[in-house]
Amino acid sequence: MSEPHHPDTEENIVRRIAEGRARIKRELAKVIRGQDDVIEQLLIALLSGGHALITGAPGLAKTLLIQSTARLFHLSFHRIQFTPDLMPADITGTEILAESPDGGRRLEFVKGPLFANLILADEINRTPPKTQAALLEAMQEHQVTAAGVRYSLGEPFFVLATKNPVEMEGTYPLPEAQLDRFMFDIRIDYLSEDDEVAVVTQTTSTRPEPIEALFTGEDLLAFQEVVRRTPIAEETARYAVRLVGASRPNRQGTPDFVNEWVNWGAGLRAAQCLVLGAKARTLLAGRSHVTPEDIRALAHAVLRHRVLVNFRAEAEGITPDVIVDRLLKHVPSP
Repeated sequence: MSEPHHPDTEENIVRRIAEGRARIKRELAKVIRGQDDVIEQLLIALLSGGHALITGAPGLAKTLLIQSTARLFHLSFHRIQFTPDLMPADITGTEILAESPDGGRRLEFVKGPLFANLILADEINRTPPKTQAALLEAMQEHQVTAAGVRYSLGEPFFVLATKNPVEMEGTYPLPEAQLDRFMFDIRIDYLSEDDEVAVVTQTTSTRPEPIEALFTGEDLLAFQEVVRRTPIAEETARYAVRLVGASRPNRQGTPDFVNEWVNWGAGLRAAQCLVLGAKARTLLAGRSHVTPEDIRALAHAVLRHRVLVNFRAEAEGITPDVIVDRLLKHVPSP
């Protein structure tokens, strides 16, 4: 059950966000262990109203984490397994011929699995561009179009997509425009030995306790409004803009290593995601103002899928994370 209703004041909502962080982590600890950074970034994305890409090898509980998050916020949840033969109508819905009450026939729209609050787009890079484009409209406009008619999606609406980086044969890499729609690229890695032993022991002895719903979708929408109203100093916002701007090659003031290794840098949306994510991180920590450290803490998740390295960088083993590391050292913090 969700917690009792509280007066809808901004001060009370801020308090609930800060207190909710520990409660959410306790609930998720029933089924997820050793992924604190991943959980933190996922919560920040939800509080910011952003979509997230979760990249990791198979068997690292990506699906379980997303399912459990949906239960925590009492959100309707649909999982879509993306495959090469998946068509846009398979996810948006389609019109069927149905009998009307007067005995006639009429076209009736049957909603597809995109009509839910939280969508798990499993192995999103396995579906062709036409279906990826249908998902892009839903992510950006919170609507789908079928037979020329637009249908609004319920709020809140999130797409959490997983990508398997191991097997790339037969995949369709996401275009840059669609990657940019994801607020974060969250990397999930293997557990430490101690955490893996704990998970193996727990999952082979008893069934996990059920996840308790702590909040509702309405709570989440209220949280998002407060996040947007959180103040940020101009110098901190300018730091985010300069950090993003430094990733763009062949511009005045761009560092040499970016000109040498980067084909295309991050756009304006990256700076917006940095600032909005930093505001959410601030409230989760129980603070009232955004610091440059909030910006720095989210730089990798925001920039790694927006900085496109060139062939020379790939040949030298330079990854986008390496570029972001060097950007954080190059751009002075206020």
